[in-house]
Amino acid sequence: MSQARTGPVVGVLAGAGIVVSLMQTLVVPLIPQLPDLLHTSAANASWAITATLLAGAVATPVLGRLGDMYGKRKVLLISLALLVIGSLICGFSSSLAPMVVGRALQGVGAGVIPLGISIMRDELPPQKLGSSMALMSSSLGIGGAFGLPLSAVIAENTSWHALFWISAALGALIAGAVVAFVPESPVRSGGRFDVVGTVGLTIGLVALLLAVSKGGDWGWASGSTLGMFAVAVVVFPIWGWWELRTDQPLVDLRTSARRQVLMTNAASVVVGFAMYAMSLVSPQLLQMPTSTGYGLGQSMVQAGLWMAPAGLVMMLLSPISAKLSRAKGPKVSLFVGAVIITGGYLAALALMGHAWGVLVFSCLISGGIAFAYAAMPALIMGAVPASETAAANGLNALMRSIGTSTSSAVIGVVLAHLTIDFHGRTLPSESGFRTAFVIGAGAAVLAALVTLAIPGVRRAAAAKAAAAPVLTVVDGGDGTAAGKGAAEGAAVK
Repeated sequence: MSQARTGPVVGVLAGAGIVVSLMQTLVVPLIPQLPDLLHTSAANASWAITATLLAGAVATPVLGRLGDMYGKRKVLLISLALLVIGSLICGFSSSLAPMVVGRALQGVGAGVIPLGISIMRDELPPQKLGSSMALMSSSLGIGGAFGLPLSAVIAENTSWHALFWISAALGALIAGAVVAFVPESPVRSGGRFDVVGTVGLTIGLVALLLAVSKGGDWGWASGSTLGMFAVAVVVFPIWGWWELRTDQPLVDLRTSARRQVLMTNAASVVVGFAMYAMSLVSPQLLQMPTSTGYGLGQSMVQAGLWMAPAGLVMMLLSPISAKLSRAKGPKVSLFVGAVIITGGYLAALALMGHAWGVLVFSCLISGGIAFAYAAMPALIMGAVPASETAAANGLNALMRSIGTSTSSAVIGVVLAHLTIDFHGRTLPSESGFRTAFVIGAGAAVLAALVTLAIPGVRRAAAAKAAAAPVLTVVDGGDGTAAGKGAAEGAAVK
């Protein structure tokens, strides 16, 4: 690809990732009002959030595999189209059922980020690849940080339906830009789609994530929660057995079991946990009444504005992380990110009494997340065949999603049990917030320890793996790959 076309491709793909994360954040200001807006109970209204989580978790690895088989740009456009349709359904909904359907379709857009990273791997010149992948990988956090104040302003000044109309317009705009500027990758794996593996993964993931996300509402010892956990425990080993026996699996477990891929995915779970803990705790702390003695008394809009600079920090630090990865290797970037996140959470214990303090520690944590998220695609793609990058990145994104879901459950339990009675209202206590920050720091420390278990990739080999030339094309005869990229593996010290 010529240098002149590189900029638009990177800008459009990163913009697509930011739009997807904006879509997920736009609904946050509506959460307390959803029962009234949808004329239902609070427990039922929460399905508007859960549906997006479940659909995104299932769609991400599936869309990655479809992208590897049939074309990443084509599948990315399908994801954006479903996001637009889902946004329109939500925009015209005033009851629970269509809202849940629309939010599930919006959740399918989560596949955009791993697909975009894989397109970059296939299309960009080596000197542009590291910083571009870093920006794309961080786009989830960038859009989330900017989305909160934007959605709060819109929700307070217009109809709540406008949030979804704007989401639909942005999705359509980005889809048009993809058609205009992003080429289709010639890298295809071909083969048959693993329907049995898809069904098994869907059942296992839905059972696991339902238990994690709804356990607080259902009761952690309830039959529903334990039953969902039991289904997951039974289904996943059967699914794994099938994936190891079939010739063309949805997820190549042998590749995923390579130490570099396995440890990077494990780190993704823990970093995702640490990222979401901040997203849950900081806005609540900012909006807590000052008369509690520890709350900061900010409105939703003000809280969003205090949090917004964190997204800018992620955007600015992503290319710096890419430079560090080129110089020292992506493992070092991931480790540095985990250490910075740990420092940010420890700083939160001292700075949580001031709104500017929340700004400082949220920027620190976001900076660490930028380093960590930017390093993960390079580690993954340095250890998988070029024809499987979308599926591998999709699985990595799924690991992040499992981390955020677990974080939501754990932090939710902490804040629900460490409370005060404030004029008849039950609010999280100061010790609850401090405990949440300590848990976030502990998760970041665990991420650093997991990172140390990733094989030490030599600098030159890492750069070669991340920037390997595209050699795989679809063989018109039988649909199988005619060759492989140079990133089949990475040299280890």
